[in-house]
Amino acid sequence: MARTNALSPEALAALGAAKLARIILDEVETNAAFRRRVVAATASGQGAEAVAKLLDRRLAGLERARGRVDWEKERDFAADLSATVGTILKELAPLSPDRAVHTLLRFIDTHGAVLERIDDSSGRIQAVYWGASEAMPDLVERLSPGEQTVIPDRLMKSLAKDTHGLAAGIAVAVVPKLPEPVLARWDEDLRQRSGDVRLVEIRQAIADMRGDLDLYLALELERPDWRQNPLRAAERLLAAGRLDEALSWVRRPRKGGVAYATEADIADGRIRRPATLERVRLEARILEAMKDRPAAQALRWDTFENTLDAEILREYLRKLDDFREFEELERAFAVAAAGPLPYTGLAFFIAWPRLDRAARLVMERGDQWQGQHYGALVPAAEALEEEFPLAATILYRALLDDILARAKSPAYAHGARYLARLRELSDRISGEPGLTSHPDYVIGLRKKHGRKLGFWSIADGKRGT
Repeated sequence: MARTNALSPEALAALGAAKLARIILDEVETNAAFRRRVVAATASGQGAEAVAKLLDRRLAGLERARGRVDWEKERDFAADLSATVGTILKELAPLSPDRAVHTLLRFIDTHGAVLERIDDSSGRIQAVYWGASEAMPDLVERLSPGEQTVIPDRLMKSLAKDTHGLAAGIAVAVVPKLPEPVLARWDEDLRQRSGDVRLVEIRQAIADMRGDLDLYLALELERPDWRQNPLRAAERLLAAGRLDEALSWVRRPRKGGVAYATEADIADGRIRRPATLERVRLEARILEAMKDRPAAQALRWDTFENTLDAEILREYLRKLDDFREFEELERAFAVAAAGPLPYTGLAFFIAWPRLDRAARLVMERGDQWQGQHYGALVPAAEALEEEFPLAATILYRALLDDILARAKSPAYAHGARYLARLRELSDRISGEPGLTSHPDYVIGLRKKHGRKLGFWSIADGKRGT
């Protein structure tokens, strides 16, 4: 059935100019950001100068403002900033791309002062500024060659005010949009400056644009150790066919960087660095380009054994000779099941997916699962419920036992839910050796934790007993 209230340009045009004008005026009365858009659209009919004047007043006020913006006004403030960007891009840019570029940069330059005036925990304000920055390359591309000549100097002024990497990102992004003579002058100017890694990054972008790999590599070595990216250099060398150098770069240790840990990693007591797996993938590609597939495959397998990373395993399997995949997959499953990373192994089997293997792992290590690692165990228990109720039961009991043993009252509602799930699962489990029946399990809980009335009041309400 067709929608009778669908909006379209044709449907709105059918309302007539007078009715649309009344609707717009009604909205203008209560929506400040919309009012700015309407005023700007009206001004655009008078030419770029009229729109530029409106924006100049708005930006001047933004530059002068020093007062804190209350959190209650944060959403409206973000909408107001977004309306300003919209006016630049939708009203001024079609009339004068050159003015739009300089006006948008002027707006972006206010980000440091604005972000000091407001608690932007929601990220709305930063999102407006990042969106404005992302629009810059397309605007620069629309400029005439003569107008493009001043872009580097203008961006250097923005770099001096840059507190969040916006101008630096714009500078790198616009390099492909500028003609060679402009890039040549800019590179020479940057070469004579020193002490700022952002300038090195711009020069690297220019070197990339020119295909000057040697200069790119030399500049990479000028960056502080913790800012160097050997993988990025190795990728370029691989593309250029300079394989020995690529292998040397990919094997350079990367200093610094952010480490991360999944819920399973935390449970297994380890952290990871994203660059580690990226490095392995790239090194394997380089080795294969050097016609050394055995070394590439050995690297992938060793990495899988140490990480149980599913994507590395898939890459390893894809590169096998015909008919070896099944055998090697079984070997990988055996490693995941018997290795020293039980939580990571469980997550691996759930994700692959091989729920039968996950269930077997749960039961083989039945007394090892610790409920405090609920982030790893809850998804596994939920995945196993339908087909493997016994394995799910083992995990839910580990979760519930931990909550009660540590008297984690904020988690009592979760514990009550687990107890209810255990009651439902018990109907599908018959006489498993070594597993206490559900009624006896509940009796044991009441005997050991009967005084935790906060838990039992919730649990009894859920009829988990």
